[in-house]
Amino acid sequence: MNPHSFLVLMVALLMFPQVTQTLYSPALTDIGQAFGVGSQSASQTLSVFFFGFALGVVVWGRLSDQLGRRPSMLMGLAVYALGSVLALQARTIEALMLAQALAAFGAAVGSVVTQTLLRDSYHGVDLARVFSIMGIALAASPAIGLFAGASLVQFYGYRGVLICLLLLSLALWVWCAWSLPETRPAERSTAPLLGTFILMLKDRAIWRSVALVTVFNVALFSYYSLGPFLFNSLGLSAEGFGYSGVLLALGSGLGAWMNKFLLRRGAGGSTLVKVACGLMLLGGGFVLLLQNSWLFVWPMLLVVLAFGMAIPNILSVALTAYQDRLGTAGALFGLLYYLLIGITMTLVAWVQLLGWTLVICGVTALLLSGSKQGPRHT
Repeated sequence: MNPHSFLVLMVALLMFPQVTQTLYSPALTDIGQAFGVGSQSASQTLSVFFFGFALGVVVWGRLSDQLGRRPSMLMGLAVYALGSVLALQARTIEALMLAQALAAFGAAVGSVVTQTLLRDSYHGVDLARVFSIMGIALAASPAIGLFAGASLVQFYGYRGVLICLLLLSLALWVWCAWSLPETRPAERSTAPLLGTFILMLKDRAIWRSVALVTVFNVALFSYYSLGPFLFNSLGLSAEGFGYSGVLLALGSGLGAWMNKFLLRRGAGGSTLVKVACGLMLLGGGFVLLLQNSWLFVWPMLLVVLAFGMAIPNILSVALTAYQDRLGTAGALFGLLYYLLIGITMTLVAWVQLLGWTLVICGVTALLLSGSKQGPRHT
């Protein structure tokens, strides 16, 4: 497989989990109506996604070290397809949540195994630049997900979204079966899961990275979780919420492009993360001031721009001390931050306060970016 084709496939696989979440977001109000539940319960169907995802990153990351990257990817996509089929059969909100958790468990393969494939294939500055390219590509996912999701809901309801996601997972399975290479080093032994976990729990730098990834993701996904209901309360349509994804994609793309440009000019990754933290706080403050008007969407541009700048730099250096156990370490790293995201998003769905959520995330991120990393595993 040539490098260009490999990167295209990696982009599609890394976009898959985010597209599944953003495509699903416009369906939340329709789910609430279909199952006769309020905004808090409907939002929890998106929150539960992160708990299934957290378990999935451990299982698929571990299997990627034991069985290989390719078979793990194929199994994960198959599990996602099964979860989508069960979601289509759900007759209660609880059954839908369980199906969503299973689908999320499968979708996790697109995050942890794809990142492991990239870390197998690139190192150092090259890896940071590849993650920046991934960031630019990922910027399109809010536009694709929110716009496509809103259109599907308008014509087919939430079931149209689920059918689309099922077909997408099957298409990716066929693509991977046809062309995905195996990149696991043949001479590398499987690292002990418990031993690696203990090392990471003692690593303050890992915890700092986990916390930073968490607050940036919570800031982003709080919009996807609460946005549909905020639009509804302002008398705006689900289709309008879908169109907002195009605007946010521009912000995310600009952030990823700026990150790539500044890295080439010699800017340090830690400096860019600090700048992104400040931008997120600024954007969150303006969202809080404007959330009684549709104008709150504009400062969300700063939040997604900050996400596009920060995440590639955090992810590219997070596991540099764990090159001998990338699959296992990546799995545990993902477990930690997705558990925190799931817990935090459950609270976000309960309080239904977008502006304050963004401000708290911004303040937390600034404090974390100024802290010392501490000792690392060697």
